Order: sequence, then structure tokens, then C-alpha cells
Amino acid sequence: MKKRTVEEMGRLTVNDFKASDKTPLVVVLDQVRSAHNVGSVLRTADGFRLERVLLCGISPTPPDTDLHKTALGAEDSVDWQHFDDTLDAVRSLHGQGYCVLAVEQCEGSIPLQQFKAVQGTRYALVLGHEVTGVQQAVVDACDGCLEIPQFGTKHSFNVSVAGGIVLWEMFKQLNANQL
Repeated sequence: MKKRTVEEMGRLTVNDFKASDKTPLVVVLDQVRSAHNVGSVLRTADGFRLERVLLCGISPTPPDTDLHKTALGAEDSVDWQHFDDTLDAVRSLHGQGYCVLAVEQCEGSIPLQQFKAVQGTRYALVLGHEVTGVQQAVVDACDGCLEIPQFGTKHSFNVSVAGGIVLWEMFKQLNANQL
């Protein structure tokens, strides 16, 4: 097997990406402290052609050298916005008609494999701080929680890994007719 080149894969230009239809999905990063994690989430958002990423609180914002190391330019293609307070971001999304779901281990969380996205609904997923997760006040403001099942000794995934898992599942469900 021969690896394909970027040219052979026919990737979009940044301008074409910005003009393209997007998956009706927003990512909210709640106090994610690592620029590498933020960059990784931006790159995943680019890969799944998401609407935008909201960077909240202490989450690093572009331009940032460490963020760029993992985003590899996705900070230029993906629309992003900074909010000082994650609750303001959640309220803004609710005002725009989004169903906001925290990715968190909570009483009553929906296991990811049981979640069924409703076509025509716009979703936002909140990913939390690397150690403390999504703030309780933010969880309380969300419409529900999604939980990734785990079977090892650790109680959580890295935030960018969790984001990749949940975003892929949401992408598949929201774009089922295009896959």
C-alpha cells in the first residue's frame, strides 16, 4: 500500500472550509488548561467540519505556539470564540437553540453508545478541565450529560481523546446520510 499525499486526498483550502456546510455541532472547552489539548480539539473540529469551538476561562487561545503544535493550522480554519465564563457560553448557545450536553461522569449520564442524536437538532458538547472536569455549575446548566464507557483502572480519558471519541460518534449520527 502506498500512502496518499495531501494533494491526492483533495483537502479543502481554509477559504473553502469556511464557506462549506458544517456539522451542526459546537465544542465548548471549559477551563482546559493545556494549549496542546486545545490545539488537538481544534484539529479534530476541523477534521469533522464542526461549526466552531468556544474557548472558556483559562483555555488558551490563538495565536499560541504550543496550541499551533497540535492544531497545525486548524486554529485558522475553525471558527473560535473566547468566553471569560463558561456559563455565559452555555447561555449563549441555549439562546441560539442548541442542545448543550456535558461530557462528564454524572448521575443520570447517558452512555455514549445509547445516545441517539435527533436530526435537525444543533448540539454543543462541553469538555472540561484535565483534572477536575466540567464545572458542576456548568453541568447544572446543561441539558444532559454523555458518558464514555471505560473498562480499565483510570477514571477518565485525556480531554482531547474524550473529545475525539464523542465528536466522531456525534459526527457519524449527524451525518449518517453522507457517510
